[in-house]
Amino acid sequence: MLINCASYQNGKKIADIEIEHISEHIADKDSFVWVALLDPTVDEISKMKEEFDLHPLAVEDALLGHQRPKIEEYGNSLFAVIQVLKYEDDISVGELDIFAASDYVLSVRNRSDVTFLGVRERCEQEPDLLSQGSGFVLYALIDAVVDRYFPIVEKLEDELDAARIEMTLNIGVYSTRRTQR
Repeated sequence: MLINCASYQNGKKIADIEIEHISEHIADKDSFVWVALLDPTVDEISKMKEEFDLHPLAVEDALLGHQRPKIEEYGNSLFAVIQVLKYEDDISVGELDIFAASDYVLSVRNRSDVTFLGVRERCEQEPDLLSQGSGFVLYALIDAVVDRYFPIVEKLEDELDAARIEMTLNIGVYSTRRTQR
């Protein structure tokens, strides 16, 4: 499903655009296109492959999903796979695949309800940084994923501390029972 498709130039959003017009916008070397997809269909990925001339191996990885985190270079473009974590009662793992080149960023989110609309808003509020182009968007997406790891690590540390205390108390109770026999 298409979440966003917009063209940017000089750090500002020019327009929301239709997928069919992506190639026209990336032909303008002074701008770049930023597209966000959620759990895309094969047809949607195929359309992106056509519009952005994506490498077939990267497209295959995005379609298959369940990839290890990585960054691969394909000619003048990068393909990154990042694990998106969410912790409620349990840890759920989704995936963010990012295709990036000087004239586009395509983010493909799979198996995750974690949103990245805040990343787009943050980038649009930083025109000086956004004027650096698609590289800033790539950085901002990765940064948003990594920032979400810290609260999860803190929760896990708290659970580990609680388990450690419980074990220590239980060992003390067990030890006391053995000596009383």
